[in-house]
Amino acid sequence: MINQPSGEKMFKWAADLFPICRSITGPGVRQTLAYLKKELPDLVVHSVATGTPAFDWEIPDEWTIRDAYIEDESGKRIVDFIKSNLHVVGYSTPIDLWLDLAELDAHLHSVPDKPSAIPYVTSYYTRTWGFCISHEQRQALKPGRYRAVIDSDLKPGILNYAELVIHGDTAEEILLSTYVCHPTMANNELSGPVVTTALAQWLLSLPRRRYTYRIVFVPETIGAIVYLSRNAEHMKKCTVAGFVLTCVGDDRTYSYLPSRKGGTLADRAAEHVLKHIAGKYDRYSYLERGSDERQYCSPGIDLPVCSVMRSKYGTYPEYHTSLDDLSVITPGGLSGAFGTYARIIELIEMNRTYKEVFPCEPRLGKRGLYNMTSLDKSDLLVNILAYADGSADLIALAELIGEDAIKVDAVAQTLLAAKLLQIVD
Repeated sequence: MINQPSGEKMFKWAADLFPICRSITGPGVRQTLAYLKKELPDLVVHSVATGTPAFDWEIPDEWTIRDAYIEDESGKRIVDFIKSNLHVVGYSTPIDLWLDLAELDAHLHSVPDKPSAIPYVTSYYTRTWGFCISHEQRQALKPGRYRAVIDSDLKPGILNYAELVIHGDTAEEILLSTYVCHPTMANNELSGPVVTTALAQWLLSLPRRRYTYRIVFVPETIGAIVYLSRNAEHMKKCTVAGFVLTCVGDDRTYSYLPSRKGGTLADRAAEHVLKHIAGKYDRYSYLERGSDERQYCSPGIDLPVCSVMRSKYGTYPEYHTSLDDLSVITPGGLSGAFGTYARIIELIEMNRTYKEVFPCEPRLGKRGLYNMTSLDKSDLLVNILAYADGSADLIALAELIGEDAIKVDAVAQTLLAAKLLQIVD
């Protein structure tokens, strides 16, 4: 039985974290990780200095922003970072300039087909500056002079990430990775960390775990690259399944993005559970990737990592704008995502390969396994025996007979107790 936290609890975590201005480095990441550490006291926060190499990359300068605004000639603030931290292009250099409207407009970003939305824009590796505003506001700007101010620092510092390793009976590992680098966006940013935190608390509460769990909170892309640069050799030896948790907060749909080659234990467990829990779900190709599966599945790393989401990034209308606020995620959406991932983990934990002990059908009646079961359960029991030849693990066997693997395992345990099945792996 899965001890599931309330969706309201996860939603509160998201609401608490929502105002923080996060980027790939800086105080917002540290503040976010400090909050999560209160829920996960054994979470270890790491710091990596600017300039540190990581494969083909290196840690960039750290960005800190304190304030930013655009004033008109009367001194009225028409764009204010304090009201929305999405108003500033991420990693903008510090400025204090007077510009005419044409000069200012060259540094403005808006989305014409979402006229009320403030877009999310960054420029991590090219030094520039800019402001993001709604298209309605941009069109309403009048000719004149404007003062643009960005009070920021961009200088050598550190990049932070955090990890929690929960040990199991074996050294084989399941990876859960999420990111902590976007400012105020609820589904694209905060749903991943809060559901991951809830899963970590659930895993810690279990009396035993078959696998060891490596739980990682990183800035997207550069954080995963840095993490792999330090841990890839160990992870390639030990990781049996992995998942990137992102966009898991709304309640519109379920989505699945496979690993690069597909067919891994993670892929098989994810699709099996989605089929039996959600029924319908949106299945994407790895060619439609866009998060840290790009790093974990890359050639030379090739970890068995896929992703189960609610509405996939880039597909829902609020994505990467100010519209992705707390109204997009729901307690039910977060709770549903938690339950789905917990079920996937539960299935991987119990996944074994079974083999029938006797040739031919065993005599069930003398063991009380025929007349004492319902017809449906009896059919399931004999179908399990029919396909338990040591060549198919639990997930594959369940697929062969068209049943939920969790239900199949419950019956398999009865057959194990009756000494009609044996575990061969």
